[in-house]
Amino acid sequence: MILRTTRRDLLRYGSLSALAASLPAPAIAQAWPARPIKIVCTYPAGGLTDIFARAYGEYVAEKTGHPVIVENKAGAAGAIGAEIVKQSPPDGYTLMFTNSTTMVQNKALFKKLPYDPDKDFALVAWFNTGHLPTMVNKDVPVRNIPEFAAWAKGRKVSLATYGIGSFAHIVTETLNRHYGLQMEAVHYRGESAMWQDVASGAVQGATGSYASGAAVLQAGSVKPIAVPTMVRMKKLPDVATFYEQGLTEKAFQIRGWVGCAAPAGTPPEVVQKLSRLMVEAGRTERVQKINDTFAIDEGARDAAYFRQVLDEEGPVSIEVIRSLGIEPQ
Repeated sequence: MILRTTRRDLLRYGSLSALAASLPAPAIAQAWPARPIKIVCTYPAGGLTDIFARAYGEYVAEKTGHPVIVENKAGAAGAIGAEIVKQSPPDGYTLMFTNSTTMVQNKALFKKLPYDPDKDFALVAWFNTGHLPTMVNKDVPVRNIPEFAAWAKGRKVSLATYGIGSFAHIVTETLNRHYGLQMEAVHYRGESAMWQDVASGAVQGATGSYASGAAVLQAGSVKPIAVPTMVRMKKLPDVATFYEQGLTEKAFQIRGWVGCAAPAGTPPEVVQKLSRLMVEAGRTERVQKINDTFAIDEGARDAAYFRQVLDEEGPVSIEVIRSLGIEPQ
């Protein structure tokens, strides 16, 4: 079926956006995109969420012929950006790049959120962020977690995190619980400033992405002492996992990830197109080089896989947070 739009139609609807909203979903999908697409990144520039947003966004721009603009709306563990996306028109022109904190952990960390992670978004694609190593300042005289725990006893020690309820926060609190420590979790709005403070000694250590910490690691300002999941990192083959070091808690086996979503109600056909584009981007040489640099072993996965991760791993993350006794704010 060919849809014909007359000048009278445009005057009646007032704008192309209003006209598009009146069309059936298949027609909207066929016409999409007709203008620039905006990606709201819920974390600051320089971190892995932002890097992914720009890399995958550039591929979408290349394939659709329309600009993709990334806007960083950081704060409140991703809630500020999530609320912006929730309130955006569900037309395929606003996307969100965020992480598991925003989509999962916040449900256990806040008494009330300005968005509903389960109802306000249409899932588009899932991105593995690889291992999130724990690293300490070069002057901390330890080589592994047991040595670090022994050194931290009786000292005022701070570990940086990239947000309340993040995997980094969980690591700090689980270490405290496992070893009977009282280390302070210092929360940042992203990873760039966090790693700089570890390098300077303002905080003693942190947990975060290999990519964001690579500069200070290569400069010799920090050193890795553990990696999560059951398999060692290819980039850090000599660094033992938490499990190998005797910490078998589920908290140290949770995967880190970034997710792409759209406002709930976005036409399924548009979501499917976006999902396919993201998966395609994950296979490109450019993204594969990024993944290699960041010690990530796979590219994007589709919306169905994203749903599977939320259904299967989400409850585990929430259980871990609640077991740590983190008081909802």
